[in-house]
Amino acid sequence: MKKNSVLIILGILLGLNLLAWVAVWELAGSGRLEVTFFDVGQGDSILIETPQNQQILIDGGPSGERVLEKLGKEMPFWDRTIDLIILTHPERDHMAGLLEVLKRYEVQNILWTGVVRDTAEYQEWEKLIGEEGANIYIAKAGLRITGGPTSLQIWGRSDLNILYPFESLEGRALKDSNNTSIIARLVFGQTSFLFTGDALKSVEGQLLNRDKQSVDSDVLKVGHHGSKTSTVQEFVEAVSPEIAVISAGKDNSYGHPHQETLDTLVKYGITILRTDLAGNIKIISNGQDYFPRIQN
Repeated sequence: MKKNSVLIILGILLGLNLLAWVAVWELAGSGRLEVTFFDVGQGDSILIETPQNQQILIDGGPSGERVLEKLGKEMPFWDRTIDLIILTHPERDHMAGLLEVLKRYEVQNILWTGVVRDTAEYQEWEKLIGEEGANIYIAKAGLRITGGPTSLQIWGRSDLNILYPFESLEGRALKDSNNTSIIARLVFGQTSFLFTGDALKSVEGQLLNRDKQSVDSDVLKVGHHGSKTSTVQEFVEAVSPEIAVISAGKDNSYGHPHQETLDTLVKYGITILRTDLAGNIKIISNGQDYFPRIQN
């Protein structure tokens, strides 16, 4: 009996020791940047995991159950903290999933536009972020998330630069917020990603008029699920991506992605990756090169 008790205790201690070493390894950082475009149906949700093992979640898709399942597979079971949530714009297919994330995880920082919508999801969003106790920031061009004056975490060689909106939109009430989407460019070493939310062609044109060089990126998250209302040819030329990721649901009623958008991307020889066809799409960067992986 005593022998069995000793073995059980030794087993528990060994298990705890292994968990401790795993935690130490996680805290040490992987040295890689991982960007995962979740397959959440007809919506957007993107998880960025920095070399220091910090997590940034851009949008949550239309379903809390779906995004929680995806996070549960990507993040260690003991990690219940998300360093930064970004809501690109308060439409259901980007915001609804974040409501459940706020209930289940401790969120340290929240970045959004402050645009007001008259919907039940929006009212719950306002309630939850008010209760969360996170640092809340209103997005506008020029904000650079690297630590320092924003008091966000310092992410080594990775910088997240906000390109749009050009000014604070806090408190503005709109019936359709797609064209207020936060556009952000993530840079890690020599690799770069452009996240465009649901911004339309008119905003793409404004960005080009302001600074064409600012959008040049290796990976483009195609605007508005591949709708023909986004991804104008001049914008694709300026971004000049090697990979374009389209987040859309299977057999969606909107006809996304539109053939016009696909034709534009094909014209420039861009590799197209689609969540409706491939499932989760993960792109891993070591700061020099990047490697796409499909995760069904």
